[in-house]
Amino acid sequence: MSTSSFVDQLPHSSSIMSHSEWVLDSGATHHMPSDSSSFTYVFLSPSILVMIVDGTLMPLTCVGSLVTPHLSLLDVYLFSKLKLNLAYVGQLYDFGDYLINFFSFYCV
Repeated sequence: MSTSSFVDQLPHSSSIMSHSEWVLDSGATHHMPSDSSSFTYVFLSPSILVMIVDGTLMPLTCVGSLVTPHLSLLDVYLFSKLKLNLAYVGQLYDFGDYLINFFSFYCV
């Protein structure tokens, strides 16, 4: 199966949050988008369950790369039931050309 046909079969979220809006998360393990629409490269992953804040276990759908006009991320985990796009601060620091400044009430 080609990557593009596999990406087309991935679930797309009906989340209220736009797929271009991201929440910075310092407690995540990887970047986690809420849908697959911006994935450019995808590979199936081993069976991994992640526990979210309410104790629910979510299965990992796939791992891939994500590219938008303003953001390019590698090693992205897709969980089909996630309602927010989570950008892991540690990965942004380690693998990107991103500078993040934290202040008392906001970050840039």
